[in-house]
Amino acid sequence: MAEHSQIAPQRLDAQLRQRADSGAVPGVVAIAASSSELLYQGAFGRRDVSQPQPMTEDSVFWIASMTKAVTAAAAMQLVEQGRIDLDEPIGRVLPELASPQVLLGFDQGGAPLLRPARAPVTLRRLLTHTSGLCYDMWNADMAQFRRTQNVPPVTSCRHAALDVPLVSDPGSRWEYGISLDFVGKTIEAVSGQRLDAYLRDHLLAPLGMTDTAFKIGDAQRARLVAMHRRNADGSLTPMPFEIEQAPEFHMGGGGLYGTAADYVKFMQMILNNGRSNGQQLLRPETVALMADNHIGDLEVTPMRSAIPFATNDLDLYPGLPKKWGLSFLINGEATPEGRSAGSLAWAGLANTYFWIDPARDLCGVILMQVMPFADAQCLETFAAFERAVYSELNNDQPA
Repeated sequence: MAEHSQIAPQRLDAQLRQRADSGAVPGVVAIAASSSELLYQGAFGRRDVSQPQPMTEDSVFWIASMTKAVTAAAAMQLVEQGRIDLDEPIGRVLPELASPQVLLGFDQGGAPLLRPARAPVTLRRLLTHTSGLCYDMWNADMAQFRRTQNVPPVTSCRHAALDVPLVSDPGSRWEYGISLDFVGKTIEAVSGQRLDAYLRDHLLAPLGMTDTAFKIGDAQRARLVAMHRRNADGSLTPMPFEIEQAPEFHMGGGGLYGTAADYVKFMQMILNNGRSNGQQLLRPETVALMADNHIGDLEVTPMRSAIPFATNDLDLYPGLPKKWGLSFLINGEATPEGRSAGSLAWAGLANTYFWIDPARDLCGVILMQVMPFADAQCLETFAAFERAVYSELNNDQPA
């Protein structure tokens, strides 16, 4: 395990403060940590650009798809217990996925053309985004299907939002989507608990993540960060946005609100091979399994926006081999910022980002609240933070 001293904060503070003061981002909270201690934390800018309240380190963000790794860890607890298998057809647990249909396109009248899937959906395929399920914001056919069939958006947290076909045969390609929402439903079916209760009892409470939940409590609401919209001229405007607080289903793929400090506790559990607060929440071999490539020769491909309001195009590290674990992005080579090959990472739709670098015993998280996703200024803020963390640590190492 690598030894770190505290990172001298001046350079990171200056970088992040400049990004917030210039209006590049509305406000930001960032933390870097080892498996055992916080190495850096800072908060800059404002929770809401139209209000005077400053951003604080305990500010509450919608962490969106950073929820996925937490949901995946919960599912792997059930795999460990033998209550579900990674490769059995998930239809045995979720009847709605027992006979999936693949969307081929639309006829001249606009009706969807469907055929039966040629392979089963499994938990492994759900966890790796190779199930054939997708997000409409990166798939124009699915956007058309939802629109013409009056299927509500997944953020409505209504059961009807998940009543959609696949867009490819399970196991045939990587495509990012609503798979982890079905993992959440799998956890409910297998455990007999609602997802919020399962996560609280088996992960969040044991980890000490007391500020993380699907439902925003009064204490969290007082520290909630406003969502901001990036305008065409680059300026930022607060916008109304909130995930459904009385959902029909809890969105295992993106429903959690939380703090940077809470998410670090989850990442440290991964760095500590499943251990936290004297408890073994996942076996070391399970954590190692989650960090493996589970998509074989398939590649994580660029994500092209079909709904510009929600997301920009995203092509992380062009030319770098990228794989998917259970459920993390894995970079096959070191990144320009300094992240080691084999590190784990992902992000949330409102421009929240994290990485876990086991080779360096390091993790980092940076939270902003800006739409659309993959905002250029937010990505540059994330990259500047990560570069500075590795630069400080490299300077700290004995020659």
